[in-house]
Amino acid sequence: MQIRSLLLFAGLFFSPSLYAFTGSESLSLIDLTDSLYGVLALLIFVIGYIFVLGEEFIHLRKSKPIMVAAGLIWLLTGVAYTLSGDHVTAGLAARQYILEYAELFLFLLAAMTFITTMEERLVFAALRSWLVVQRFSLRKIYWITGLLAFCISPIADNLSTALLMGAVVLAVGNSYHQFVTVGCINIVIAANAGGAFSPFGDITTLMVWQKGLVQFEDFLNLFLPALITWVIPAILMSRVIEAGPPSGETERLHMKKGAITIIFIFLFTIALSVMAHSILHLPPVLGMMTGLGILKLFGFYISKHEPFTQDQGHIRHHHAENLTTHEKSKGDHGDVIRRFNIFKVVERSSWDTLMFFYGVVLCVGGLATLGYLTLLSEWMYTGLGTTTANILVGLASALVDNIPVMFAVLSMEPNMDLQQWLLVTLTAGVGGSLLSVGSAAGIALMGQAQGVYTFMSHLKWSWAILLGYAAGIYTHLYIGNVL
Repeated sequence: MQIRSLLLFAGLFFSPSLYAFTGSESLSLIDLTDSLYGVLALLIFVIGYIFVLGEEFIHLRKSKPIMVAAGLIWLLTGVAYTLSGDHVTAGLAARQYILEYAELFLFLLAAMTFITTMEERLVFAALRSWLVVQRFSLRKIYWITGLLAFCISPIADNLSTALLMGAVVLAVGNSYHQFVTVGCINIVIAANAGGAFSPFGDITTLMVWQKGLVQFEDFLNLFLPALITWVIPAILMSRVIEAGPPSGETERLHMKKGAITIIFIFLFTIALSVMAHSILHLPPVLGMMTGLGILKLFGFYISKHEPFTQDQGHIRHHHAENLTTHEKSKGDHGDVIRRFNIFKVVERSSWDTLMFFYGVVLCVGGLATLGYLTLLSEWMYTGLGTTTANILVGLASALVDNIPVMFAVLSMEPNMDLQQWLLVTLTAGVGGSLLSVGSAAGIALMGQAQGVYTFMSHLKWSWAILLGYAAGIYTHLYIGNVL
């Protein structure tokens, strides 16, 4: 019975039908935008996204409404295609988008686990503590936090970077509200700009890289334009910083055992992913998951050699369960008291973001299958022109999260050269800085500095951010001889 089941599985796995579909280009999509099902699907997406935009006010996690919307949109898509006499296309298209999400999901899960592990090892807390105890002036802290946000976000994600630097600004800001406000805005702009010239800095850049549209080294062409989008508004805002002594703790916090090794494992993992993609033409996720396996092995070593200590990092009560139960284990399972558990670290990953990303990919995929993205592509890239369309993408990302905007562009598959793909990568990455709700970094800092850094306080400086946005675009077009 077991042999027969194994043969059945092997036959299914190696069946040609499993690999018959490789992309949307092999599908014959039907234009259903003017049908009842198409209109209802678009309405569901709009309603779902209204709930996403209102997350800060209604306190409903953004992944919940968008996941429901994704399911309903695909049900309507399936019904519409079936009634049109096509019983195959909707299913094949859905599998394509689920496969695209799966690859990005595993990549992001590995990256988030590394960042969360470094948080648990107090890597970021030690950096924050060092900055605070140095007693730098408020103006120095303003520039140091901005520069570090710009430099860290290409490796870590812009959300974690913004929260780390935001904690420094709040720790030294004391009662200087103007400093905290412009300091938070400065961090948001710097984190978003820094993430624009690296595949690891933002989900949008990761999507473009994994699609093979821009090679790893080509992202470095965006360094100068991205730097300009941060520096110009940073200079303008620095003029209003109050003069005053910083406040904050005086005790230095140190990293936990193994922190330096984990940093090197992370850097090795990034290098492995880049080489696997650039040289061997393999999916980058293979490198990330291999590095995650190495991290898990090192986590096993830590669990055998670390004494019991109450966690002091960003991840609260990391050891709480095992400290209270004194569970015995051997290796990964019994004979030693559990001190560090990598699976507990994985639990702390931003699952809301990962599930939101699922909802976005499936929603946009459903609307694309109904014909909406073809219609939008003709209006934007054919009617307005490629450069104008890509600039509008950045402005749209200030109102709508840049993830669905960029995924929509990728699904449209516009015919663009490298310079234009770099342009849309830049605009989608930095355009969200125009409004506080335009990026995850801005939304997170509004919660961290509640009542001081607000939507309106950010809006007062949107003109300066827009100047940097325009200057960065001009710089890129000038360097790329697009003008």
